[in-house]
Amino acid sequence: MTTAARTSADSSTDTYDVIVIGAGPTGENVADRTQAAGLSTVIVEAELVGGECSYWACIPSKALLRPQAALDAARAVPGAREAAGGRLDTAAVLARRDWSTAGWKDDGQVSWLESVNVDLVRGLGRLDGPRRVVVRTPEGGERVLTARHAVAVCTGTRALLPDLPGIAEVRPWTSREATSAQEVPGRLLVVGGGVVAVEMATAWQSLGSQVTVLVRGSDVLPRWEPFARELVAEGLRTAGVDLRTGLSVTAVRRDGDSGPVTATLTDGSELTADEILCATGRVPHTDDLGLETVGLTPGSWLEVDDTCQVRGVDGGWLYCAGDTNHRALLTHQGKYQARIAGAAIAARAKGEPLDTAPWGAHAATADHEAVPQVVFSEPEAAAVGVTAEEAERAGRRVKVVDYEIGNVAGAYLHAEHYRGHARAVVDLDRGHLIGVTFVGPGVGELLHSATIAVAGQVPVERLWHAVPSFPTVSEIWLRLLEAYRDQ
Repeated sequence: MTTAARTSADSSTDTYDVIVIGAGPTGENVADRTQAAGLSTVIVEAELVGGECSYWACIPSKALLRPQAALDAARAVPGAREAAGGRLDTAAVLARRDWSTAGWKDDGQVSWLESVNVDLVRGLGRLDGPRRVVVRTPEGGERVLTARHAVAVCTGTRALLPDLPGIAEVRPWTSREATSAQEVPGRLLVVGGGVVAVEMATAWQSLGSQVTVLVRGSDVLPRWEPFARELVAEGLRTAGVDLRTGLSVTAVRRDGDSGPVTATLTDGSELTADEILCATGRVPHTDDLGLETVGLTPGSWLEVDDTCQVRGVDGGWLYCAGDTNHRALLTHQGKYQARIAGAAIAARAKGEPLDTAPWGAHAATADHEAVPQVVFSEPEAAAVGVTAEEAERAGRRVKVVDYEIGNVAGAYLHAEHYRGHARAVVDLDRGHLIGVTFVGPGVGELLHSATIAVAGQVPVERLWHAVPSFPTVSEIWLRLLEAYRDQ
Protein backbone atom coordinates (compact mmCIF):
# COMPACT_ATOMS: atom_id res chain seq x y z
CA MET A 1 0.00 0.00 0.00
CA THR A 2 2.93 2.34 0.46
CA THR A 3 5.99 3.58 -1.32
CA ALA A 4 9.54 3.55 0.05
CA ALA A 5 10.58 7.04 1.01
CA ARG A 6 13.83 8.95 0.82
CA THR A 7 14.47 8.14 4.43
CA SER A 8 13.79 4.93 6.23
CA ALA A 9 16.87 3.20 7.59
CA ASP A 10 19.26 4.68 5.03
CA SER A 11 19.53 8.11 6.66
CA SER A 12 22.96 8.75 8.13
CA THR A 13 21.79 11.07 10.88
CA ASP A 14 19.13 10.62 13.53
CA THR A 15 19.43 14.13 14.93
CA TYR A 16 17.16 16.83 13.50
CA ASP A 17 16.10 20.31 14.48
CA VAL A 18 12.45 19.23 14.48
CA ILE A 19 10.68 15.89 14.74
CA VAL A 20 7.01 15.67 13.71
CA ILE A 21 4.98 12.64 14.81
CA GLY A 22 2.10 12.07 12.41
CA ALA A 23 2.09 12.78 8.67
CA GLY A 24 -1.51 13.83 8.21
CA PRO A 25 -2.33 17.29 6.82
CA THR A 26 -1.41 18.92 10.14
CA GLY A 27 1.94 17.19 10.49
CA GLU A 28 2.77 17.82 6.85
CA ASN A 29 2.16 21.54 7.33
CA VAL A 30 4.29 21.75 10.48
CA ALA A 31 7.11 19.99 8.64
CA ASP A 32 6.75 22.21 5.59
CA ARG A 33 6.91 25.41 7.66
CA THR A 34 9.89 24.38 9.78
CA GLN A 35 11.85 23.03 6.83
CA ALA A 36 11.09 26.19 4.83
CA ALA A 37 12.46 28.19 7.76
CA GLY A 38 15.77 26.36 7.46
CA LEU A 39 15.28 23.79 10.22
CA SER A 40 16.10 20.18 9.36
CA THR A 41 12.87 18.21 9.82
CA VAL A 42 11.83 14.56 9.93
CA ILE A 43 8.28 13.27 10.01
CA VAL A 44 7.21 9.91 11.46
CA GLU A 45 4.14 8.03 10.21
CA ALA A 46 2.72 4.67 11.24
CA GLU A 47 0.16 4.37 8.41
CA LEU A 48 -0.28 6.42 5.23
CA VAL A 49 1.32 9.79 4.58
CA GLY A 50 -1.64 12.12 4.19
CA GLY A 51 -3.46 10.84 7.24
CA GLU A 52 -7.11 10.33 8.12
CA CYS A 53 -8.43 13.22 6.05
CA SER A 54 -6.94 12.03 2.78
CA TYR A 55 -8.01 8.41 2.98
CA TRP A 56 -10.85 7.90 5.47
CA ALA A 57 -12.51 11.25 6.16
CA CYS A 58 -12.77 14.57 4.30
CA ILE A 59 -11.71 13.51 0.82
CA PRO A 60 -13.57 10.19 0.35
CA SER A 61 -16.68 11.41 2.17
CA LYS A 62 -17.03 14.42 -0.11
CA ALA A 63 -16.41 12.20 -3.13
CA LEU A 64 -19.35 10.07 -1.99
CA LEU A 65 -21.59 13.09 -1.33
CA ARG A 66 -20.94 15.20 -4.41
CA PRO A 67 -22.73 13.07 -7.08
CA GLN A 68 -26.16 13.28 -5.41
CA ALA A 69 -25.66 16.98 -4.69
CA ALA A 70 -24.92 17.57 -8.39
CA LEU A 71 -27.98 15.55 -9.41
CA ASP A 72 -30.20 17.41 -6.96
CA ALA A 73 -28.91 20.74 -8.29
CA ALA A 74 -29.77 19.75 -11.86
CA ARG A 75 -33.22 18.56 -10.85
CA ALA A 76 -33.92 21.90 -9.15
CA VAL A 77 -33.71 23.79 -12.48
CA PRO A 78 -36.43 23.41 -15.16
CA GLY A 79 -34.85 22.38 -18.43
CA ALA A 80 -32.02 20.57 -16.69
CA ARG A 81 -34.51 18.60 -14.60
CA GLU A 82 -35.88 16.86 -17.65
CA ALA A 83 -32.43 15.59 -18.57
CA ALA A 84 -31.53 14.44 -15.07
CA GLY A 85 -33.61 11.32 -14.64
CA GLY A 86 -32.54 7.99 -13.23
CA ARG A 87 -30.41 7.04 -10.23
CA LEU A 88 -26.75 7.40 -9.44
CA ASP A 89 -24.35 4.93 -11.03
CA THR A 90 -23.10 3.33 -7.81
CA ALA A 91 -20.09 1.66 -9.37
CA ALA A 92 -18.97 4.96 -10.91
CA VAL A 93 -19.43 6.81 -7.61
CA LEU A 94 -17.35 4.28 -5.70
CA ALA A 95 -14.71 4.24 -8.44
CA ARG A 96 -14.38 8.02 -8.25
CA ARG A 97 -14.14 7.78 -4.46
CA ASP A 98 -11.32 5.24 -4.86
CA TRP A 99 -9.60 7.56 -7.33
CA SER A 100 -9.88 10.47 -4.87
CA THR A 101 -7.92 8.46 -2.28
CA ALA A 102 -5.35 7.29 -4.86
CA GLY A 103 -6.50 3.75 -4.11
CA TRP A 104 -5.31 4.15 -0.50
CA LYS A 105 -1.71 4.51 -1.64
CA ASP A 106 0.46 7.41 -0.52
CA ASP A 107 2.98 7.63 -3.36
CA GLY A 108 1.96 11.18 -4.26
CA GLN A 109 2.11 12.42 -0.69
CA VAL A 110 5.55 10.87 -0.21
CA SER A 111 6.75 12.57 -3.39
CA TRP A 112 5.56 15.90 -2.02
CA LEU A 113 7.56 15.37 1.19
CA GLU A 114 10.60 14.64 -0.91
CA SER A 115 10.03 17.82 -2.95
CA VAL A 116 10.19 19.98 0.19
CA ASN A 117 13.19 18.07 1.61
CA VAL A 118 11.43 16.61 4.63
CA ASP A 119 12.68 13.19 5.72
CA LEU A 120 10.20 10.39 6.40
CA VAL A 121 10.59 7.54 8.87
CA ARG A 122 7.87 4.90 8.73
CA GLY A 123 6.76 3.28 11.95
CA LEU A 124 5.13 3.96 15.29
CA GLY A 125 6.80 6.91 16.99
CA ARG A 126 6.82 7.17 20.79
CA LEU A 127 8.25 9.85 23.05
CA ASP A 128 11.17 8.62 25.17
CA GLY A 129 11.97 11.56 27.37
CA PRO A 130 12.80 15.16 26.37
CA ARG A 131 13.38 15.71 22.63
CA ARG A 132 13.72 11.99 21.98
CA VAL A 133 11.48 9.77 19.84
CA VAL A 134 11.83 6.00 19.41
CA VAL A 135 10.29 4.59 16.23
CA ARG A 136 9.22 0.95 15.97
CA THR A 137 9.74 0.25 12.27
CA PRO A 138 7.55 -2.05 10.13
CA GLU A 139 10.52 -4.44 9.91
CA GLY A 140 10.47 -4.88 13.70
CA GLY A 141 13.50 -2.76 14.48
CA GLU A 142 13.92 0.53 16.33
CA ARG A 143 15.13 3.92 15.24
CA VAL A 144 16.02 6.61 17.76
CA LEU A 145 15.49 10.23 16.73
CA THR A 146 16.65 13.28 18.69
CA ALA A 147 15.41 16.86 18.23
CA ARG A 148 17.58 19.91 18.79
CA HIS A 149 14.63 22.27 19.14
CA ALA A 150 11.15 20.73 19.02
CA VAL A 151 8.96 17.67 18.76
CA ALA A 152 5.47 18.24 17.36
CA VAL A 153 2.69 15.74 18.10
CA CYS A 154 0.20 15.63 15.21
CA THR A 155 -1.29 12.17 15.71
CA GLY A 156 -4.97 13.12 15.41
CA THR A 157 -7.83 11.05 16.74
CA ARG A 158 -9.53 7.70 16.29
CA ALA A 159 -13.18 6.68 16.47
CA LEU A 160 -14.68 6.11 19.90
CA LEU A 161 -16.80 2.96 20.04
CA PRO A 162 -19.59 2.88 22.62
CA ASP A 163 -19.19 0.47 25.52
CA LEU A 164 -22.05 -1.86 24.58
CA PRO A 165 -22.62 -5.58 25.10
CA GLY A 166 -21.66 -7.38 21.89
CA ILE A 167 -19.90 -4.42 20.24
CA ALA A 168 -16.62 -6.26 19.57
CA GLU A 169 -18.33 -9.29 17.98
CA VAL A 170 -20.49 -7.10 15.74
CA ARG A 171 -17.44 -5.42 14.10
CA PRO A 172 -19.24 -2.11 13.59
CA TRP A 173 -18.40 0.45 10.97
CA THR A 174 -16.56 3.55 12.08
CA SER A 175 -15.96 6.55 9.85
CA ARG A 176 -13.16 4.57 8.18
CA GLU A 177 -15.41 1.75 6.99
CA ALA A 178 -18.18 4.19 6.11
CA THR A 179 -15.93 6.10 3.73
CA SER A 180 -14.11 3.09 2.22
CA ALA A 181 -16.78 0.36 1.90
CA GLN A 182 -16.86 -1.32 -1.50
CA GLU A 183 -20.49 -2.45 -1.36
CA VAL A 184 -23.73 -0.67 -0.50
CA PRO A 185 -25.44 -2.26 2.49
CA GLY A 186 -29.13 -2.90 1.95
CA ARG A 187 -29.88 -1.49 5.40
CA LEU A 188 -27.55 0.77 7.38
CA LEU A 189 -28.10 1.75 11.00
CA VAL A 190 -26.28 4.95 12.01
CA VAL A 191 -25.80 5.68 15.70
CA GLY A 192 -25.08 9.35 16.39
CA GLY A 193 -26.23 12.79 15.36
CA GLY A 194 -23.03 14.68 14.56
CA VAL A 195 -21.36 15.55 11.29
CA VAL A 196 -20.14 12.02 10.47
CA ALA A 197 -23.59 10.57 11.14
CA VAL A 198 -25.36 13.18 9.03
CA GLU A 199 -22.96 13.06 6.08
CA MET A 200 -22.69 9.27 5.93
CA ALA A 201 -26.46 8.85 6.24
CA THR A 202 -26.83 11.27 3.33
CA ALA A 203 -24.22 9.51 1.21
CA TRP A 204 -25.34 5.90 1.67
CA GLN A 205 -29.05 6.74 1.35
CA SER A 206 -28.23 8.34 -2.01
CA LEU A 207 -26.49 5.13 -3.10
CA GLY A 208 -29.52 2.97 -2.38
CA SER A 209 -29.15 1.91 1.23
CA GLN A 210 -32.14 2.20 3.55
CA VAL A 211 -30.64 4.29 6.35
CA THR A 212 -31.93 4.63 9.90
CA VAL A 213 -30.32 7.24 12.17
CA LEU A 214 -30.62 7.03 15.95
CA VAL A 215 -29.94 10.25 17.85
CA ARG A 216 -29.68 10.14 21.63
CA GLY A 217 -30.74 13.78 22.00
CA SER A 218 -33.52 15.77 20.41
CA ASP A 219 -31.66 17.01 17.33
CA VAL A 220 -28.89 16.28 14.88
CA LEU A 221 -25.97 18.74 14.95
CA PRO A 222 -26.69 19.80 18.55
CA ARG A 223 -24.10 22.60 18.65
CA TRP A 224 -25.54 24.39 15.62
CA GLU A 225 -28.22 27.08 15.38
CA PRO A 226 -31.73 25.59 15.87
CA PHE A 227 -32.83 26.40 12.31
CA ALA A 228 -29.78 24.57 10.94
CA ARG A 229 -30.66 21.44 12.89
CA GLU A 230 -34.25 21.60 11.68
CA LEU A 231 -33.47 22.09 8.00
CA VAL A 232 -30.79 19.39 7.95
CA ALA A 233 -33.10 16.93 9.73
CA GLU A 234 -35.85 17.76 7.27
CA GLY A 235 -33.45 17.16 4.39
CA LEU A 236 -32.54 13.72 5.73
CA ARG A 237 -36.17 12.73 6.06
CA THR A 238 -37.01 14.09 2.60
CA ALA A 239 -34.22 11.91 1.17
CA GLY A 240 -35.81 8.85 2.77
CA VAL A 241 -33.71 8.50 5.93
CA ASP A 242 -35.59 7.15 8.94
CA LEU A 243 -34.44 9.67 11.55
CA ARG A 244 -35.33 8.85 15.15
CA THR A 245 -34.48 11.05 18.12
CA GLY A 246 -34.42 10.42 21.85
CA LEU A 247 -33.16 6.86 21.42
CA SER A 248 -29.94 5.05 22.28
CA VAL A 249 -28.62 1.53 21.71
CA THR A 250 -28.23 -0.70 24.78
CA ALA A 251 -26.86 -3.87 23.13
CA VAL A 252 -25.95 -5.27 19.70
CA ARG A 253 -25.53 -8.72 18.21
CA ARG A 254 -24.71 -10.10 14.76
CA ASP A 255 -26.25 -13.19 13.22
CA GLY A 256 -23.25 -15.42 12.50
CA ASP A 257 -20.02 -14.12 11.01
CA SER A 258 -21.51 -11.92 8.30
CA GLY A 259 -25.25 -11.88 8.96
CA PRO A 260 -27.38 -8.89 9.89
CA VAL A 261 -26.90 -6.80 13.02
CA THR A 262 -29.66 -6.39 15.58
CA ALA A 263 -29.63 -3.45 17.97
CA THR A 264 -31.67 -3.27 21.15
CA LEU A 265 -32.90 0.26 21.91
CA THR A 266 -33.64 2.12 25.13
CA ASP A 267 -37.39 1.82 24.53
CA GLY A 268 -37.07 -1.98 24.42
CA SER A 269 -37.56 -2.29 20.66
CA GLU A 270 -35.09 -3.83 18.22
CA LEU A 271 -33.75 -2.74 14.85
CA THR A 272 -32.05 -4.97 12.29
CA ALA A 273 -29.63 -3.80 9.62
CA ASP A 274 -26.91 -5.23 7.43
CA GLU A 275 -24.30 -2.88 8.93
CA ILE A 276 -24.14 -0.52 11.89
CA LEU A 277 -22.10 2.70 11.87
CA CYS A 278 -21.05 4.04 15.26
CA ALA A 279 -20.51 7.77 14.83
CA THR A 280 -20.28 8.45 18.53
CA GLY A 281 -17.23 10.65 18.96
CA ARG A 282 -13.43 10.68 18.76
CA VAL A 283 -10.59 10.09 21.22
CA PRO A 284 -6.95 11.25 20.92
CA HIS A 285 -4.32 9.00 19.38
CA THR A 286 -2.07 9.35 22.42
CA ASP A 287 -2.52 6.08 24.32
CA ASP A 288 0.71 4.60 22.91
CA LEU A 289 2.70 7.79 22.47
CA GLY A 290 5.01 7.60 25.48
CA LEU A 291 3.43 10.59 27.21
CA GLU A 292 4.32 9.11 30.59
CA THR A 293 8.02 9.64 29.79
CA VAL A 294 7.52 13.42 29.78
CA GLY A 295 5.13 13.69 32.73
CA LEU A 296 1.83 13.54 30.83
CA THR A 297 -1.03 11.05 30.97
CA PRO A 298 -1.29 8.40 28.20
CA GLY A 299 -4.52 8.65 26.23
CA SER A 300 -5.12 12.28 27.15
CA TRP A 301 -5.78 15.35 25.04
CA LEU A 302 -2.76 17.66 25.03
CA GLU A 303 -3.45 21.15 26.36
CA VAL A 304 -1.59 23.85 24.44
CA ASP A 305 -1.18 27.61 24.45
CA ASP A 306 -1.88 29.72 21.37
CA THR A 307 1.55 28.93 19.88
CA CYS A 308 0.57 25.23 20.17
CA GLN A 309 3.26 24.62 22.78
CA VAL A 310 2.14 21.87 25.18
CA ARG A 311 1.53 23.04 28.73
CA GLY A 312 3.15 21.26 31.66
CA VAL A 313 6.31 20.05 29.89
CA ASP A 314 9.61 21.50 31.07
CA GLY A 315 11.83 23.12 28.48
CA GLY A 316 9.13 24.23 26.04
CA TRP A 317 10.22 21.75 23.37
CA LEU A 318 6.92 19.83 22.93
CA TYR A 319 4.20 21.08 20.58
CA CYS A 320 0.84 19.68 19.52
CA ALA A 321 -1.20 20.80 16.53
CA GLY A 322 -4.44 19.42 15.14
CA ASP A 323 -7.17 17.30 16.64
CA THR A 324 -4.99 15.94 19.46
CA ASN A 325 -5.11 19.28 21.30
CA HIS A 326 -8.94 19.28 21.23
CA ARG A 327 -9.24 22.94 20.24
CA ALA A 328 -11.07 22.49 16.93
CA LEU A 329 -11.34 19.00 15.42
CA LEU A 330 -11.27 20.04 11.77
CA THR A 331 -8.63 19.43 9.09
CA HIS A 332 -8.42 23.05 7.98
CA GLN A 333 -8.09 24.23 11.57
CA GLY A 334 -5.32 21.71 12.21
CA LYS A 335 -3.46 23.01 9.17
CA TYR A 336 -3.90 26.56 10.46
CA GLN A 337 -2.48 25.56 13.85
CA ALA A 338 0.38 23.84 12.04
CA ARG A 339 1.32 27.05 10.26
CA ILE A 340 1.26 28.93 13.57
CA ALA A 341 3.24 26.21 15.37
CA GLY A 342 5.81 25.99 12.57
CA ALA A 343 6.36 29.74 12.68
CA ALA A 344 6.66 29.71 16.49
CA ILE A 345 9.12 26.80 16.48
CA ALA A 346 11.27 28.56 13.90
CA ALA A 347 11.22 31.90 15.74
CA ARG A 348 12.18 30.30 19.05
CA ALA A 349 14.93 28.24 17.41
CA LYS A 350 16.43 31.41 15.94
CA GLY A 351 16.02 33.46 19.11
CA GLU A 352 13.57 35.83 17.42
CA PRO A 353 10.76 37.58 19.32
CA LEU A 354 7.28 36.10 19.06
CA ASP A 355 4.09 38.00 18.27
CA THR A 356 1.57 36.21 20.50
CA ALA A 357 -0.99 39.00 20.77
CA PRO A 358 -4.46 38.11 19.44
CA TRP A 359 -4.24 37.64 15.66
CA GLY A 360 -0.45 37.81 15.87
CA ALA A 361 1.83 35.74 13.64
CA HIS A 362 2.43 33.21 16.42
CA ALA A 363 -1.06 32.97 17.96
CA ALA A 364 -3.82 30.59 16.84
CA THR A 365 -6.51 33.13 17.66
CA ALA A 366 -8.98 31.80 15.10
CA ASP A 367 -9.38 28.69 17.26
CA HIS A 368 -11.29 30.91 19.70
CA GLU A 369 -12.96 33.44 17.43
CA ALA A 370 -13.44 32.24 13.86
CA VAL A 371 -13.64 28.48 13.31
CA PRO A 372 -15.43 27.71 10.01
CA GLN A 373 -17.20 24.42 9.28
CA VAL A 374 -19.34 22.99 6.49
CA VAL A 375 -21.64 19.99 6.78
CA PHE A 376 -22.11 18.54 3.30
CA SER A 377 -25.67 17.43 3.88
CA GLU A 378 -28.64 18.20 1.66
CA PRO A 379 -29.11 21.10 2.26
CA GLU A 380 -25.60 22.15 3.23
CA ALA A 381 -24.97 23.86 6.55
CA ALA A 382 -22.08 26.29 6.98
CA ALA A 383 -21.07 28.34 10.00
CA VAL A 384 -18.24 30.37 11.47
CA GLY A 385 -17.82 31.91 14.91
CA VAL A 386 -20.40 31.61 17.67
CA THR A 387 -24.11 30.87 17.66
CA ALA A 388 -26.61 33.32 19.13
CA GLU A 389 -27.04 31.04 22.14
CA GLU A 390 -23.30 30.81 22.75
CA ALA A 391 -22.92 34.59 22.54
CA GLU A 392 -25.76 35.23 24.97
CA ARG A 393 -24.50 32.56 27.37
CA ALA A 394 -21.14 34.33 27.41
CA GLY A 395 -22.87 37.55 28.41
CA ARG A 396 -22.22 39.39 25.16
CA ARG A 397 -24.61 42.12 24.05
CA VAL A 398 -25.65 41.08 20.56
CA LYS A 399 -28.19 41.64 17.82
CA VAL A 400 -29.31 38.60 15.82
CA VAL A 401 -30.53 39.11 12.25
CA ASP A 402 -32.15 36.48 10.04
CA TYR A 403 -33.09 36.28 6.38
CA GLU A 404 -34.57 33.65 4.09
CA ILE A 405 -31.96 33.00 1.40
CA GLY A 406 -34.64 31.92 -1.06
CA ASN A 407 -35.87 35.53 -1.25
CA VAL A 408 -32.59 36.62 -2.87
CA ALA A 409 -32.77 36.85 -6.68
CA GLY A 410 -29.62 34.78 -7.12
CA ALA A 411 -31.11 31.98 -5.05
CA TYR A 412 -34.33 31.54 -7.00
CA LEU A 413 -32.33 31.66 -10.21
CA HIS A 414 -29.94 29.07 -8.78
CA ALA A 415 -32.75 26.62 -8.01
CA GLU A 416 -36.51 26.53 -8.28
CA HIS A 417 -38.09 26.68 -4.82
CA TYR A 418 -34.69 27.36 -3.24
CA ARG A 419 -35.04 26.99 0.50
CA GLY A 420 -32.42 28.24 2.92
CA HIS A 421 -31.80 30.50 5.85
CA ALA A 422 -29.07 32.86 7.03
CA ARG A 423 -28.28 34.28 10.46
CA ALA A 424 -25.73 36.86 11.52
CA VAL A 425 -24.76 37.57 15.13
CA VAL A 426 -23.46 41.11 15.68
CA ASP A 427 -21.58 42.15 18.81
CA LEU A 428 -23.10 45.53 19.60
CA ASP A 429 -20.19 46.66 21.76
CA ARG A 430 -17.55 45.81 19.17
CA GLY A 431 -19.64 46.67 16.12
CA HIS A 432 -18.72 43.63 14.06
CA LEU A 433 -19.91 40.12 13.27
CA ILE A 434 -18.98 37.33 15.68
CA GLY A 435 -21.01 34.53 14.09
CA VAL A 436 -22.66 33.65 10.78
CA THR A 437 -24.65 30.55 9.80
CA PHE A 438 -26.02 29.61 6.38
CA VAL A 439 -28.20 26.63 5.46
CA GLY A 440 -29.21 25.89 1.88
CA PRO A 441 -28.00 24.33 -1.38
CA GLY A 442 -24.37 25.21 -2.07
CA VAL A 443 -23.92 27.58 0.88
CA GLY A 444 -20.51 26.14 1.70
CA GLU A 445 -19.12 28.45 -0.98
CA LEU A 446 -20.50 31.47 0.90
CA LEU A 447 -18.64 30.65 4.08
CA HIS A 448 -15.23 32.13 3.38
CA SER A 449 -16.67 35.63 2.98
CA ALA A 450 -18.25 35.21 6.42
CA THR A 451 -14.97 33.90 7.83
CA ILE A 452 -13.13 36.98 6.53
CA ALA A 453 -15.73 39.27 8.11
CA VAL A 454 -15.49 37.51 11.48
CA ALA A 455 -11.71 36.97 11.57
CA GLY A 456 -11.07 40.44 10.19
CA GLN A 457 -13.47 41.99 12.71
CA VAL A 458 -14.80 44.11 9.85
CA PRO A 459 -17.06 46.88 11.20
CA VAL A 460 -20.67 46.57 10.08
CA GLU A 461 -20.46 50.10 8.68
CA ARG A 462 -17.63 49.02 6.39
CA LEU A 463 -19.52 45.93 5.20
CA TRP A 464 -22.07 48.25 3.57
CA HIS A 465 -19.30 49.13 1.12
CA ALA A 466 -18.64 45.48 0.16
CA VAL A 467 -21.07 45.33 -2.74
CA PRO A 468 -22.35 41.86 -3.73
CA SER A 469 -22.68 41.16 -7.44
CA PHE A 470 -26.20 40.88 -8.88
CA PRO A 471 -27.77 38.37 -9.30
CA THR A 472 -25.80 36.06 -7.02
CA VAL A 473 -26.70 34.25 -3.82
CA SER A 474 -24.06 36.46 -2.17
CA GLU A 475 -26.67 39.23 -2.12
CA ILE A 476 -27.70 37.60 1.13
CA TRP A 477 -25.03 39.85 2.69
CA LEU A 478 -26.90 42.98 1.64
CA ARG A 479 -30.18 41.58 2.92
CA LEU A 480 -28.65 40.73 6.31
CA LEU A 481 -27.25 44.28 6.61
CA GLU A 482 -30.66 45.73 5.71
CA ALA A 483 -32.29 43.54 8.35
CA TYR A 484 -29.72 44.74 10.87
CA ARG A 485 -30.41 48.38 10.01
CA ASP A 486 -34.19 48.03 10.08
CA GLN A 487 -34.52 46.16 13.39
